[in-house]
Amino acid sequence: MDVIAPPDLHARLRPRLLPRPRNQALYARAQAEGLTELQARVLAGRLAGYEGELAPLTQPSLRYLEHPERLADGRRAAERIAQAVVEGEHIGILTDYDVDGITSHVVIRRTLVELFGVPEARLHSLIGHRIHDGYGISLPLVERTLSLKPRPSLVITADCGSSDEPRIARLRAAGIDVVVSDHHALPVEGPPASAHAVVNPTRDDCDYPDATIAGCMVAWLVMSLARQVLIEWGALPSATPKLSPWLSYVALGTVADCVSLGASPANRAVVSHGLTLINRMEAACWRAMAARLGEDSTPFTAETLAFQMGPRINARSRLDDPYAALHFMLAADDGTATRHLETLDQDNQSRKAIEADMTEQARLLAVPQLDANHPAIVVFLEGGHAGGQGIVASRLVQAYGRPALVMTPAAAPGMLTGSGRSIEALHLRDALQRTFELAPEALPRFGGHRGAAGVGVPADRFDAFRTAFLQAVGEQLGGIELFPHVLTDGELLPAQFDLSTLDELERLGPYGREFDAPLFEGAFLVEALRPVGADGSHLMMTLSAGAVSLRAIWFRALTPGELPAFGLGDRLRCAYRLSRNRWKGRESLQLMVDYAEPLDG
Repeated sequence: MDVIAPPDLHARLRPRLLPRPRNQALYARAQAEGLTELQARVLAGRLAGYEGELAPLTQPSLRYLEHPERLADGRRAAERIAQAVVEGEHIGILTDYDVDGITSHVVIRRTLVELFGVPEARLHSLIGHRIHDGYGISLPLVERTLSLKPRPSLVITADCGSSDEPRIARLRAAGIDVVVSDHHALPVEGPPASAHAVVNPTRDDCDYPDATIAGCMVAWLVMSLARQVLIEWGALPSATPKLSPWLSYVALGTVADCVSLGASPANRAVVSHGLTLINRMEAACWRAMAARLGEDSTPFTAETLAFQMGPRINARSRLDDPYAALHFMLAADDGTATRHLETLDQDNQSRKAIEADMTEQARLLAVPQLDANHPAIVVFLEGGHAGGQGIVASRLVQAYGRPALVMTPAAAPGMLTGSGRSIEALHLRDALQRTFELAPEALPRFGGHRGAAGVGVPADRFDAFRTAFLQAVGEQLGGIELFPHVLTDGELLPAQFDLSTLDELERLGPYGREFDAPLFEGAFLVEALRPVGADGSHLMMTLSAGAVSLRAIWFRALTPGELPAFGLGDRLRCAYRLSRNRWKGRESLQLMVDYAEPLDG
C-alpha cells in the first residue's frame, strides 16, 4: 500500500516545524490545579487523551508503585527463587547485553549476595555476546549454561526470554528451571510453556496496571517479592533491608531502554527517585562517571543517563564482550570503576566512528527507496557492524520521518540480523508479526515492542522479507503522509529566556520517551557563529531575540568540512531546547538547537 508523498525528494528531506497537538481539557485542568501556563502547555502536548490524576505524573513518588503481587506468575517466580536461596542451589543470572539487561543483572546479583546471603560461588553470570551469541536465551548461551560445573538448577532471566520457548525447553529437559522476567511483547502463542514462571507485564492475564515498565523494573519487582517470601518463610529477618537503593540502577536502565516516561507513574517515580540516589554518589560507578564528565556535570539528570552513561555501557556490548560494563556497574572502589570506564569510553569512541560510516552508507541506500515512496526504509549494510544497527535506524527515522530497519550479516552463516526503530503511528512489533504471517520462512526470529525491535532473517530470503515487511507497514499506516518533522511547544517571549524558566520546566521532569524534553521554536538573528568539535561538525552560535543575546550550540549541524547555509546577520527559524551551561561553578542559560533554517527575506 502506497502512502501519500510530498511533491519531490528535497521537500521530503526538509523537516517541518509543527506545533504539538494539545489536549485542551488537560491544559485547562493543569492550570486550574496550580501549574503555570508553560507547564500546562508542556503537559498537554504530551498526554493526548489522558484523564487520570496529575499528581502521580507531576509529583513522582514511590507511593504510586503497585505491589509486585499483581504481576501474573510473580509469586510463583518469587517462591522458586526463595527455594533456591534456602536450599543452597546454584543459580544462573541470564540477561540481555544492553543497559536494561546489565542493570537488571546488577539488581538480581546484588540482591542475592548482599540481602539474601547467597555466596558468589553459587552464582553464574550469563550474558550473551551480541555478535557470537545473539539476543535472548540463544543456543550458544544454552550450551554455555549446560557446560557449567556445577550446573545451575535455576536460571533467572531479565529483559529477555519471552520468545525463547525452544531454548527454555532444552534447559528444562536438562533439569534446569527457568524463571523468566521480561517486558518485551509476547509471541501470539503466549508465554513460553516450558518456563517455571513467566513474569511479564504485557501478558494478557497480568493485572499489573503498567505494561510499559523496563526489564530492570520487572526484575526489581520480582526480587522484592522474593525478599517478602523469604521473610514469610522465616528464612530472612523482617529487618532485612528493602531493595530501594537498587532503584539507582533501575533509573538508568529505564531511561536507557527508552520506555515510556509519559502516562507511567511507575517509570516516572523510579527515574525521579533513582536520580536522587545516584546524585548521592555512594556507588563507585557514579563517582567514576562524574569524574570523567568533569566537575560541572553534576547533578546528573535523565539526560546524563540517556546521553552519557547509557551509550558507554551499550557501546561495550555492541562491539565486544559486555562483562566490562557489568564489572563497571558492580565496582567496589573508584580505581576499579575508573579502569573499567576507560574500556567503555574507548569502545564508545569506536562505536561513534563505526556508526558514522554506517549512517553515511545507509543514507545512500535510502535515497532510491524514498524515490519509490516506500512506507519504510530497509537497508542491508554488507560490511556493517551489528552493534550499530539501532543507532543508524534511529538516524534514518529522524532524517526521513518513516520507520527504518538496518540489517547486517549475522555470526551464523547464511543469516542476517537487523534492528528497527519506529514512528509514533506504527507499532513495529505488530508489523513484524504481520510480516511473519505473510512470509514465515523469511522471518524465523523477531521480538521487541512498539518503538523498537530486532529480527533474524535468512540471507537468501531477504527480498521476500523486505516485500512482506513493506506490505505489513503499509497496511498498518493506512496511507498517511510520511515526512520528517519536528514537534514544538510553541514560542517563548524574550523575557522568558532566563534560568527561572528552565527551573520551571525542570520541575515537570523527568523527561524521556513519550514525555519529550520541551522543544520551542522562534526566530533569531545570527550575531556570531563558528564550527567546533574535533571534526568541525558542531556549530557554536550567538543568537539574539529582541534585546536578549543567547549562546547556542547545534550538534551535528554540519558535514565535516562544509560551511553553514547561513551567515552573520541572517535570520533563522530554530527549534531549540533550554539548557543549563555550567562552567567553573557558574550557571548560564544556553540554547540547544535541534534544527534551524534561514528565514526568507
